[in-house]
Amino acid sequence: MSDILRPDWPVPANIHAFTTTRLGPGVSELPFYRFNLGARCGDAPAAVRANREALRREYGLPGEPLWLHQVHGIEVVSDDGTRGSDPLADAAVTTQSASVLAVLTADCLPVLFCNTSGTEVAAAHAGWRGLAAGMLEATVTAMRSAPHELMAWLGPAAGPQRYEVGEDVRQAFLAADAAAVSAFTPTRPGHFLIDMPAIARQRLAACGVTQVYGGEHCTLTDIRFYSHRREQRTGRMASLIWMT
Repeated sequence: MSDILRPDWPVPANIHAFTTTRLGPGVSELPFYRFNLGARCGDAPAAVRANREALRREYGLPGEPLWLHQVHGIEVVSDDGTRGSDPLADAAVTTQSASVLAVLTADCLPVLFCNTSGTEVAAAHAGWRGLAAGMLEATVTAMRSAPHELMAWLGPAAGPQRYEVGEDVRQAFLAADAAAVSAFTPTRPGHFLIDMPAIARQRLAACGVTQVYGGEHCTLTDIRFYSHRREQRTGRMASLIWMT
């Protein structure tokens, strides 16, 4: 069983991307289980620092990732390669070679982007709030490349067979796009299973991004992945992308 998940998508050879799992070479103790990379979920700061150092060392990152202070919003920042305090945003874009972008998740949907010429990449964090509010559209708009030049990979997230939400979540999506109704399956009164990858594909197609891959890995059912809904107090995995 691999300790990382690599996207299966036809990107240029200079594009590098993967999602970490709980099986990585980390030191976090329970309930954060080894390779937690999130600094805001209650883990010991020293353990998170050690895990992030191991991430760079063991997986050959060209530099420190741009870690975001994620707030379930739609803010996108441009990475120029400098590092300071974590910017308050849920997505980042860059045209800088060797600038590593990262988003942290534990049921939310990570979405990685690149253009077909291998000169621009982006990473977005889309929980249901961000997805409904337009996180993916904001990321596409922030990129210099035209939408038809982009491809996207949907990373591991709470899947459509297990992720149950209420009527308020359903209405948040339907208010923006009535076509989202196809992504909800009734379970019990006032509750539905939501297919976030399906909604992501709808949203991306609507803004011109039709080359979309992934979306088949469920964090709720696959114990390689952290899941807040399954475990409540848990760690975060990182989805990373960069160019060389």
